[in-house]
Amino acid sequence: MPGAKPALSALRAQIAALEAGTRTPPPVLPFGDPRIDGCFPAGGLQRGGWHEVGGSGLEEETGAAPAAFTALMLRPLAAKGAVVWVMRRDDLHAPGLVNLGFPVQRLIQVRARDEAEVLAVLEDALATVGVAAAIGEAESPDLKAGRRLQLACERRGATGVLLRRRPYGGPAGKRREVSGAAAQTRWRIAAAPSQPPPGEPGLGPPRWRAELERCRGGRPGAWILEQAEAADGPHPFRLVSQLADHDVAESEPRFRLVG
Repeated sequence: MPGAKPALSALRAQIAALEAGTRTPPPVLPFGDPRIDGCFPAGGLQRGGWHEVGGSGLEEETGAAPAAFTALMLRPLAAKGAVVWVMRRDDLHAPGLVNLGFPVQRLIQVRARDEAEVLAVLEDALATVGVAAAIGEAESPDLKAGRRLQLACERRGATGVLLRRRPYGGPAGKRREVSGAAAQTRWRIAAAPSQPPPGEPGLGPPRWRAELERCRGGRPGAWILEQAEAADGPHPFRLVSQLADHDVAESEPRFRLVG
């Protein structure tokens, strides 16, 4: 077949590069602290792929803490292009994003009718020229949808985030763990108490309890993170403390059998 020989040669060249360790490392979003970046195989959150961010309890409906964490995490990408946010409820608080230093002038908000439309718009946004990142609020895509999102990210090198969120008052659906198998990382985010600087009144910067539950090719971790002081700095987060395994276990809900 014509063209088969060049394709075979290209494949052999890729295999040789991998064996020689000369493959170009993927672009990443580093957190700026080796205790976090060391969990990722390339030293930071991989760009050109999609990530899954969610909460627990009421956060599965409100999505407030995971949304703020996601906006701050993707803030550096807003300097490189537009950020598309696809949602089912029009409740994104723009002034809150401004307080996080997020450039809302680079934000494009899209309202979708249902989860299927959220995933379709998210896929289209990730494959669009000029879009650096896209966020979609959905409850739990299947493995096929996850693969389509990954292909869309690879097409233009955009970074995607699936923000796990279910409708208000809706029953908790069966979470498809297979969706996380397609994502580069899976996070669980909760709000953490903020503390003002010593001797200063008022509230301190916002904090999050961030648990990296899964990282493809890397390892999990858990930290208390807060918004960094520099609103336009290269690293939006500052590490407050690193959580041990027993700290994470103690935060899990416990149930007692009665009767």
